[in-house]
Amino acid sequence: MTKIGLFFGSDEGNTESIAYRIVQRLGSDVVDVHDVGDVTQLEFLDYDKLILGIPTWDFGQIQSDWEDFWDDVEAIDFSGKTVAFIGLGDQFGYGDFFLDAMGMLHDVVIKTADKIIGYWPAEGYDYDASKAEVKAEVKPGTTGKTFFMGLALDEDQQPELTSGRLNRWCTQIHTEFGLDTPIVELDD
Repeated sequence: MTKIGLFFGSDEGNTESIAYRIVQRLGSDVVDVHDVGDVTQLEFLDYDKLILGIPTWDFGQIQSDWEDFWDDVEAIDFSGKTVAFIGLGDQFGYGDFFLDAMGMLHDVVIKTADKIIGYWPAEGYDYDASKAEVKAEVKPGTTGKTFFMGLALDEDQQPELTSGRLNRWCTQIHTEFGLDTPIVELDD
């Protein structure tokens, strides 16, 4: 079985916690977790399926480990890879920059990636602007609807919604990645 490489950056632990909550749902036999602060470009080459987790800091800034690794990310050839994104942000405190880092990372990866999956509906969020927004038909019948380029989580303002969002998104990417292992829904 081909494993998924989940790469995250986390200063305060929220994105790291989300990474391991995804592993609980998809299975440790399916997902390998890597802190982007401890990897090289070579680790990305070990996987055809990737999940990239990035929080947005302050006024649309990239998390520090991703920022330190940014030149390396831009040099990675994502050809032959299917990629999903997770973005964390504060939609009320930083509503003009909600999930901007996920949008910036997506813009780098999409240049060479074969396929992006895991687009997430923008309904249920209250923000002003986001570089992670896309208006496209990401699924049949969704013309004109707004999506995020990946799972959108707000551990500052909506932590009570995270478990349900994780369950739905993991079920979605389970199908989109073409996995045949069971998925576990949790109320954590």
